[in-house]
Amino acid sequence: MARPIVHDQLVQKRLLAVTAELVDREGPARVTLRDVAAAADTSTTAIYSLFGGKAQLLTAAVDDGFRSFGESQREAAHGGLLELGHAYRAWALEHPALYRLMFGGALAAYVDCSPTPEVASDSMLPLMEAVVAAQTAGRIRPDDPSTIAMGIWGQVHGLVSLELAQMNAPETDWPGIYEAALEAVARAWAPWRPQ
Repeated sequence: MARPIVHDQLVQKRLLAVTAELVDREGPARVTLRDVAAAADTSTTAIYSLFGGKAQLLTAAVDDGFRSFGESQREAAHGGLLELGHAYRAWALEHPALYRLMFGGALAAYVDCSPTPEVASDSMLPLMEAVVAAQTAGRIRPDDPSTIAMGIWGQVHGLVSLELAQMNAPETDWPGIYEAALEAVARAWAPWRPQ
């Protein structure tokens, strides 16, 4: 008697990685489950068994990206806002397909496919916590922490997105630009001190 095929975590991880790569390269509308299965060296049955269908697979890929991103942020949180900024860029450069899948809007046309709100917001908690900690220590202004966090996120996200899109001359010093931007962000949110 033949044993049933068991679709393990390795197959699941491979499917998620392949999905992000294919969607990044082809766009979500052009990617089929057969394409994903073939690229992951498995069957469409594995996809249906593990995820249910295309929308669920795409959602799982985005959620996986947010979980991985959130973990990198939690690992860097001990270093405060500056380390979170460095970790943001490092993760994006290490996972460009996932980054674009999560933030690039490719899935906007898929009504049934969006990140799980708790998973996406959980990935940003280290930033909010670092803002509050910096406020408590008097290193940044006591403005609304959400406003500050969104301002910081917008700055680093914009630069990383430009770098990944290669919106530059080949000799552009992205590490230097990014470091200067992190310093500018720190100055922008520093407490106002009378002269």
